[in-house]
Parts: sequence; C-alpha cells; structure tokens
Amino acid sequence: MKIRSIIAIISCLAVLPMEAKTVNDSTNVQSVVDEVIWVVGDEAILKSDVEAMRLQAQQEGVRWKGDPDCAIPEQIAVQKLYLHQAAIDSIEVTEAEISAGIEQQIEYMISVIGSREKLEEYHKKNMSQIRSELRETFRDRQLIQGMQRQLVKDVTATPSDVRRYFADLPQDSLPFVPTEVEVQIISQTPKVDQEEINRVKEELRDYTDRVNKGETTFQTLARMYSEDPGTARRGGELGYTGRGTLDPAFANVAFNLTDPKKISKIVESEFGFHIIQLIDKRGDKVNVRHILRKPIVSQEAIDKSLARLDSIRTDIVDGKFTFEAGASVISDDKNTRNNNGLMVNVIEEGRQRTSRFQLQDLPSEVARAVDTLKVGEISAPFQMINERGKTMCVIAKLKSRTEGHKATITEDFQVMKEVVVNKRRQEKLHEWVVNKIKSTYVRVNDRYKDCEFEYQGWIK
Repeated sequence: MKIRSIIAIISCLAVLPMEAKTVNDSTNVQSVVDEVIWVVGDEAILKSDVEAMRLQAQQEGVRWKGDPDCAIPEQIAVQKLYLHQAAIDSIEVTEAEISAGIEQQIEYMISVIGSREKLEEYHKKNMSQIRSELRETFRDRQLIQGMQRQLVKDVTATPSDVRRYFADLPQDSLPFVPTEVEVQIISQTPKVDQEEINRVKEELRDYTDRVNKGETTFQTLARMYSEDPGTARRGGELGYTGRGTLDPAFANVAFNLTDPKKISKIVESEFGFHIIQLIDKRGDKVNVRHILRKPIVSQEAIDKSLARLDSIRTDIVDGKFTFEAGASVISDDKNTRNNNGLMVNVIEEGRQRTSRFQLQDLPSEVARAVDTLKVGEISAPFQMINERGKTMCVIAKLKSRTEGHKATITEDFQVMKEVVVNKRRQEKLHEWVVNKIKSTYVRVNDRYKDCEFEYQGWIK
C-alpha cells in the first residue's frame, strides 16, 4: 500500500474519542453509524477510516498483502506510530515542502482528469478547497517520511556485504537496470532586453508604493501578481527557512530585514526580481513573504541564442574545438560548466550523485533531444525551461548509453548496493515498529484478534 494513499485517508478523516457514534432517526431509535475499532496511544481508528481507505485503494487499484480487513487498520495504526514519534522527536516540515507536494499532486490530478475545471467539477469544490483538504495529507506524509529517514539515516552496506548478499542469488532474481545515459550540455541564456527589466522593476516599485500608502496589503498583491506558484496563494509567505536553502542574493536581503512594516529594495536572483517583507525571525531561520516577477524573454533573443549554439555545434563537428572545451568556456550553466558539461543526477535528497540518468529522470526537453542520438552525436539546438524557471537554449551530446540489463557487481555496484541498503532499511523500520508497539498502549476490537498481522504485538 502506498504511503500517499494511507496518509491521504488518515489526514482527511476526523478522529472521534468514543466507542460508537450514534444518531437519532425519525423513530427515536439510535442507529450506530461509526465505531472505534482500534486505539493506538491516545489516537482512535474508526470503522469509517478503514472503509474510506478501502474505497480509495479500490479506486487506485491497490492490492493488499493478506486480508484487507486486517491489513487496512494495521497500516493506519503504523502511520499513527510514525506520526506520534515525529511529534516526540520534533520532526519539522516547512510550508514550502507542503506546498510543493500539494502542487505536484494537483498537477498530476489535472493531467489525469484533463483540466482544472474538470477537477473542480469532479470534486464539487474549487481549487482553494481542494488545496486546503490536501494540506494535512501532505503535512502527515512529510512528517512520516522525515521520521523514517531519521530512523534509517545510519544504515549502510560495505562492498563485502553486497557481494555476500548477491553471491548465491539466482540469476532471475538479480535487479534489472533500465537503459541509462550520460549527457553533456552547452547552454546559453537569452539576454533580456533592458526595457523589459525596467518594466518589471517599475511594477515592483508600484506594488511597494501601494502597500506603503495603505491602498492594499503585501499579501493581496502577492496572491494577484507573484510568479512564484508555491507561495503566491499564501500571500507570498515562504515559511521559516534557513539561509542555505535560499538564493544567496535573496538570503542576503531577507536576513538583514529588521522591520516587518518595511518592504525591501528590489532584489535580483536566479529566479527573477523580488520585493521582500519580513514576517518573523526564529534562531537561524527567517520567515518572509515575497513577490516574484520574471522578465519576459523576447523571441528575437531566443532565436539569437539558438543561432549561436548552431554555430558552436558546427564548429565542434568540424573539429575546431571539443564539446568539453566549449562547455567549460561558453556554457552559461554553472552546474555543468566546471564538469565539461556533464549533467549530474542528484538522488536520495542529495545523498547520492551520479552522471547516469534514466531517460525519464532527465528534463523532458533533454530526454527528447538525446533519445535518438548515437553515442558521441550532438543534438540540434533546442529551447527549455530550467529548474529555476528560466528560458535556456541548449545543445546536448550523448556521452554514453548503457542498455537495460541484469545488474552485475562490476558494472552496477551502486545499484546492487542500494538493493542491500533498502532491504536493511526496511528491516530496521520493521524492527522499530515492532518495538514501538511493545511500548505503546494498543487496544484492538475483538473481531481482529484472529488476524494474521504483518507486525507482531498488536494483540496484548
């Protein structure tokens, strides 16, 4: 059962501290419509919780391991254990993390159903209401994942551990490694006209004047005009954030603000231009709201960058210089410029870096450009939006391609190591849940006492 599905149900349902919920019908006879079936710590699990999760699982095509009547309440109970421990250990999630998860989920839902209008019609709610309902879902999801990461952060495996694990494993049990590629890029940033920059700055100055004159609030203007979708609907609020996670220029101004009534000067970052307002400071974190405006790149500027890259590609193909030399000197992409243009795949939230990508992990524009290339070939120039939301023009070279295959210890050690580490993580989490059950008050309805549970100790 996917964590997202489990948490989505848990967070959307009320927990009622009672044995049974009753209503009086027209004949004054009490009818039981809900009941508490499990208690975990001071949290109750209702029969309606289980039925709601069952329904969602059916809609998503989820298949349960074992009897769903036993597996569903057990999974809800496990999530409550994680959430309880997250509160004890002060695991925190930021508004930015929650909002990013909500937006990702909404975009996925829209892609499935067809449009925002259809999504609202299906749920019989507007987008604001849908986001509000998802907020607790994603808060719980982030807390549980944060707690799990904390529990397994020290789990690892040595090369000898990996070799021992796979030594006697049948060939058909070895992990399959999908096709992977290494890609180099040279990028050019189309130049924004000064007139366009002046227009954006004038808009931001106007916003500042309107707030200072009391005509409106910063929050209202952020909701209406900010081009940061993750914060605009919250009135531009970032939530408490450390300096290291912010653009340096933005952080320098944000952390130097002292008066919540004043608005910063205009700040240029990698994302565009901002004005910032202080909300609060807490230790080494600051909470601010901002309005982001992005200058529009003209088609003429884009065409110039594409033409320049076409000339660069021709020079490389003609042997005037190598792609690597061009990337080191010409490319505007700071993430690859000092690495001969080689793109880096950052996985496991930054804990692992590799030059290998599966095609679906590349930016879609890059994946389309290199999908039909032979190793060593260079793509035609193309346009893309980078992770900062900026328009870039790019040529890409396919450095290597490794076709899908069964993993081998010599070629795919990292993949095989990850299999072992993941197995150990699951074992550690299973052990933690079993031990947590022993030290937690649990009361289970008699009807579940003959269940075969995944975790031992629920029945005491």
